[in-house]
Amino acid sequence: MSKPVIITADSTCDLSPELLARYQIRTLPLTILLGEDSYRDGVDFTPDDLYARYHAEGILPKTAALSMQNFLDFFGQLIQQGYEIVHLDISAELSGTFNAARLAAQELEGVYVVDSRMLSTGVGLLCIEGAECAARGMAAAEIAEHLRALTDKVDTSFVLDTLEFMWKGGRCSGVAALGANLLHLKPALEMKDGKLGVYKKYRGQMKSVYRQYITERLQGKHVRPGHIFLTESGDIDPAILEELETLIRDLSGAREIHHTRAGCTVSSHCGPGTLGVLFINE
Repeated sequence: MSKPVIITADSTCDLSPELLARYQIRTLPLTILLGEDSYRDGVDFTPDDLYARYHAEGILPKTAALSMQNFLDFFGQLIQQGYEIVHLDISAELSGTFNAARLAAQELEGVYVVDSRMLSTGVGLLCIEGAECAARGMAAAEIAEHLRALTDKVDTSFVLDTLEFMWKGGRCSGVAALGANLLHLKPALEMKDGKLGVYKKYRGQMKSVYRQYITERLQGKHVRPGHIFLTESGDIDPAILEELETLIRDLSGAREIHHTRAGCTVSSHCGPGTLGVLFINE
């Protein structure tokens, strides 16, 4: 008799507690380093804590990749409970976490590790897909292969309100950040070939930028209607978010739009006001 399959991920999948419970997905939190202190992402350190420390002290935390031993412990507990595991991580191009999970899986039976090639709820979309496959009775190895084949169809992007956090984090020059600020440019980023890069710069007030960005990402696409994420990093008017959800539904015919907060990884790099629409293409 085959063993039950459980889907797992690192905390950068940015799934809400409600979605994790609904799909029985288990997560392993990354480590957040701030000076001499270390915290567990989403457990004892949140994006609101991150912003508060940044405004008080002017420093941003760093995210530490998980170790092989972290994964051996995490996977080992689930194996003892009788599960086979399909595990997803943030893109290997962005973190050493996937490699640590892969090495741990080589020491164990029944663990299949997938490089999502994504971050944030781009990973979350694959987690939900995996959980739905498991609920239909697919085997762990088959689910892992299916998810690997699906990564190229996941559409992950964000539009930023400011380049301040990218500049502070050393991901763009001060000149670029100053120039974007003076010209009121709002950069949009997308995942491509496992990496995050700027693909366009918008201009104007953020409410209109959000609408233009979402319209361009969804219009003319053959979007899977099952699950679409509206993922944001905080500091956006709830009334605007409600309007944007309506826009997404009108453009995509989505059955479920999941509004989620980005975790510490996206928030520390992109800052407040960042918003993304994430989905899977047919």
